[in-house]
Amino acid sequence: MPEQIFSYNQLYQFTKNIFSAIGCSEEHATTATKALLAADVRGIDSHGVARLSGYVRLWEAKRVNATPNIRIIHESPSTAVVDGDAGLGLVVAVYAMNIAIEKAKQCGTGWVSVQNSNHFGIAGYHAMMALQHDMIGMAMTNASALMAPTFSKERMLGTNPIAVAIPAGNEEPFIADFATTTAANGKLEILQRKHADAPVGWIQDEEGNATTDAHALKNKGALLPLGSDSEHGSHKGYALGSIVDIFSAVLSGANYGPWANPFPAYVPMPQNQPGKGLGHFLGAMCIDAFRPADEFKKDMDQWLHRFRNATPIDAAQKVLVPGDPERLFEKERMEHGIPIVDSVVEDLTKLGQKFNINL
Repeated sequence: MPEQIFSYNQLYQFTKNIFSAIGCSEEHATTATKALLAADVRGIDSHGVARLSGYVRLWEAKRVNATPNIRIIHESPSTAVVDGDAGLGLVVAVYAMNIAIEKAKQCGTGWVSVQNSNHFGIAGYHAMMALQHDMIGMAMTNASALMAPTFSKERMLGTNPIAVAIPAGNEEPFIADFATTTAANGKLEILQRKHADAPVGWIQDEEGNATTDAHALKNKGALLPLGSDSEHGSHKGYALGSIVDIFSAVLSGANYGPWANPFPAYVPMPQNQPGKGLGHFLGAMCIDAFRPADEFKKDMDQWLHRFRNATPIDAAQKVLVPGDPERLFEKERMEHGIPIVDSVVEDLTKLGQKFNINL
């Protein structure tokens, strides 16, 4: 599909200007921009600038507050609940993760659940914040219901991603960041732009039958849990997605299950919502709370080195550790630029024109 190349700095300045134009403070515009562009840099194109206009539409629909009063509404020495005041999840989650890190410094671990937030970008970005503190980071979020539980025709859960970042010494860190559906909705959006079919096992139609129609969600279809169907372990993906929903939303007082806030501004809000906004769950675990960090990182180096040198099935395909593909993307794109497909460039251009900002 035709695409154009942009430098990180080009996209950074444009994105920050857009967030500023909707009323974000300098600090919040900077925070949101770094979190959003982390997706493009790491090769997760579905969650980067391709979603920028979606955040703006939510602001226009008064579902996003550009000047939120983000605050702790309940806490203990090692835990907290944060109210995001309908702010950008890109900002709210960073605020909450910083609290988790500070609590971990004091107590060994820190856990923060968030209510009244919005889409927070890639989960991995927030989990990785812990790495520089010799901590293990965790991040998860619920999302609008697009996934049907095993044996269900009805959408009940979102893509509900989980991310875990684990530091090492000389080796590159372990960073797992994955949706609990077989594929994230953003992957379908990419296929739609390419006018391509989806692989079997990603989605089902309105009646619960397997389909390759990348537009099936628009016709009351549903994403499938990680594992695809019951014969291939979809109950495990369903369970993981449920855990994310409960930790992120039931624990915090956010909206859960089919009542979670939709990302597209044109989708009506669910009726009789039980909570506030979307929910996140973030955690930081200080290595020194378990064993000396240097010893742990030495063992992690050995673990990572051994797995990266596992005997491959095909000599042309090296065995990878979670986080390796994204790191390769980051190196390539920071050096040579970030490819943006023409349809997204067109969308960003129109967005810029709305605020008199050049892409």
